[in-house]
Formats: sequence, C-alpha cells, structure tokens
Amino acid sequence: MPMTRSTDEALARGAVLALIAQAELTPKPGLADTRDLQARATGADLLALRWSAKALTPGFAAMAAAARRPGEPTRALREELGAIGRCAEWTMARAGGGAATGPLHHGALWVMGLLVAAAALRPGAGPDEVTATAKRIADHPDRGAPRRPSPGSHVSATYGAPGARGEARAAFPHVRRALDALSRVRAAGATETQARLDALLTVMSTLQDTGPLYRAGPPGLRRVKEGAHTVLEAGGTATPEGAAALAALDTELRELDIAPRGSATLLAGALFLDGLPAPAVTVPAITAPSGR
Repeated sequence: MPMTRSTDEALARGAVLALIAQAELTPKPGLADTRDLQARATGADLLALRWSAKALTPGFAAMAAAARRPGEPTRALREELGAIGRCAEWTMARAGGGAATGPLHHGALWVMGLLVAAAALRPGAGPDEVTATAKRIADHPDRGAPRRPSPGSHVSATYGAPGARGEARAAFPHVRRALDALSRVRAAGATETQARLDALLTVMSTLQDTGPLYRAGPPGLRRVKEGAHTVLEAGGTATPEGAAALAALDTELRELDIAPRGSATLLAGALFLDGLPAPAVTVPAITAPSGR
C-alpha cells in the first residue's frame, strides 16, 4: 500500500499513543505512572508526560514523511531525522517536557523516531523487518549531532553499556523481547496490564539501562535486574507472589530514586510495533493439477 500524508500522521499518532500507554501503565517499578498524577514523587508527573508526548506528534509525522521521500535508509535520511528530532525536542520542552520529563522523552525521540521512520520505509512489514530497517538507519552517523557529552554517553564510556544507540544498532533486541513477552503472557490468559508489566520487567531483567547506571552505578543496575527477575520467576504479575515481588521492587526503587527509564522507552517501542497492522499474508495461488 503506498504511503501518504495520512499514513504519516497515523504512524505519528500510533507512536504518541504508545508513549502515553507506557506512561499510564501502573504500577511500574520506580517509574512515573497514574499514581503520580497528583504526587510528584518521581519528578515527572503523568499530566506533563501526556502533554509532552502529544507535542511530539508533528515531529513523528515529519520523520515518517522524510523516510517516505528517499524510500531507503540513507545517511541523508539519518541526518534529516536528527534535525527533526532536535526541533521536536525543543517543542516538547516548550509543552512542559523540560527538566521533569525531558530525560524520558529524549530517549523516546531516538527510539520512537527510528521505528516510525522504519515503519514508513517498510509499510506493512512485521516487527523484525521494521527493527532491522531501523538498524540500517541508525548505522549511519549524524554530522549535525551535538558534540557535547550526555549522561548516556558518560555511562557508556565509563561502564561499556551500549545505551540507546547500541540498542538501535543491534536492531532493538529488547523491543523484540518485549513483543515476545506480550504475546506469551496474553496467550496465558493474563490481563493486558499484566502482559505489559511483564513485558517491561522482561526488558528490565536484562537491559544495561543507562539511567540506573548513571544514578547508582553497577549495584543499582544489578538491583533493577535482580528485582525484575524475581517477579518473573514468581510467575509474573498475574500471580499473587509476582504481584507482591513487584510491589517490593517498586518500593525499593522509589526509595533509592532509581528509575529504569530506558526500559520504559523500549516498552513504548514494543507497544508501537504491536499496534501496527499485521503484515499481509500472501496466499499462494491454487492451480488445478495437470492431467496425465
């Protein structure tokens, strides 16, 4: 199906809805959710997260349109996406996504922007092809990118964590892992909330999340991974034991002020891909057997 402006806008809306769905998922361990709409204990209340996500809609639509023009993951496209992303980040900050929500949506701009562009490049493709196309975009350098160091680059240099860029250049393995968890937990009869929480915990259990590393070093990241693994080993959030382990992990991470935002962003990426139309199945033509 040919891509059009309305398709670009639909992809943008899908990305924003995925970000909002991730933000509203409750209870997320150590992360802002519906419990924070009034209490700003996490430093990023839900209302601001909603507004700043919606402010990214024009930027995502522009990224889809930019990808549609060349039709291939070129270096020029990578640099255009970077320029659009920097403009969208400024718009988001003006909409209330500054110091409080910026760290979360800054990472989301990179992840979601690449996935939106890849989905525009490969309309009707499945998650594996979309993430592989996103990798091909991310492999190109961006000459317009700011040279100043960021918390993520500092952590990557200090601890060797791949960060968001490494995740993209590996074709988003944790996004695909979250998609697998969604399918598996849904098939087991859990609620959608439980499926999404288990998908988040699946990412948390293995991701070298630069947020906890920056905040609390390797011991903090290890606690995030071990806590997520404990919930999953207890049967996930659909079991009483798993729900109790989730509550304990949430309490601990909030007390330590450790927020695994990278994991949350990758969950949003998985929710975006999960919401795309299923790839068309080509049915082979049936021909009558030749007579002999």
